[in-house]
Amino acid sequence: MIEFERVSKAYPGGAVAVRDFSCVIPSRRCAVLVGSSGSGKTTLLRMVNRMVDPSEGRVLIDGEDVRERNPVELRRAIGYVMQHGGLLPHRTVRDNVATVPILTGASRREARAAAGALLERVGLDPALGDRYPAQLSGGQQQRVGVARALAADPNILLMDEPFGAVDPIVRRELQRELAQLQAELGKTIVFVTHDVDEAFLLGDEVIVLEGEGRIAQQGSPSEILADPASDFVRDFVGADRAERRLRPVEVGGRSVAVDGTGRPVGVLDG
Repeated sequence: MIEFERVSKAYPGGAVAVRDFSCVIPSRRCAVLVGSSGSGKTTLLRMVNRMVDPSEGRVLIDGEDVRERNPVELRRAIGYVMQHGGLLPHRTVRDNVATVPILTGASRREARAAAGALLERVGLDPALGDRYPAQLSGGQQQRVGVARALAADPNILLMDEPFGAVDPIVRRELQRELAQLQAELGKTIVFVTHDVDEAFLLGDEVIVLEGEGRIAQQGSPSEILADPASDFVRDFVGADRAERRLRPVEVGGRSVAVDGTGRPVGVLDG
């Protein structure tokens, strides 16, 4: 479990990124922080692995203040995936994935062998392990980034706009694959995005942020869509958009869901 206790972050000169933020992220759930640029979502994410320390308040993992942990050891115990992969360009894909296990004591042989299995798990041919990051597509690089984050078998995954730099088709594939991995592995995931559709697709819990990390609403995607807490949330999630408003129509003896423009979006079972 991750708990933010009244955390704030102010920078020299007086700029405030986060002000008095409190939240509990349950174990083995995917919590999505969604908001526009400047809402504090990435600052909050980086407080978990001490890439940013709060000016006030505490961040706890299973009741332990993260500031009591060595920051290097803490980061090695938490998976981290960023937008552009963050892969080491001078190392092969296999060695990129094996980096953290080697640093935490695994033999090079064991770590490289496990890396091949992880590449397969994220949908890549293990033969790609001998290539360098520049020889991969953007989607492949992001899959390698996920494999590297999973390599030390962490309980927590931090994902900072991980699919924002790939084209929409690949992005959708990566989202589906992450959802499948989460169903299999049951990690505690903190996922940052500005895309509300991505947040609703992946999040068990969605936290809609306004400026300075203020929580506009927190709940399941269904709860937020059904009952937006404010005009800000209603506008941000597009609750009144035509594509959000579905109704059934009968076509050939089956019920088809159509949106407010009449466009079919799926078939209703039962």
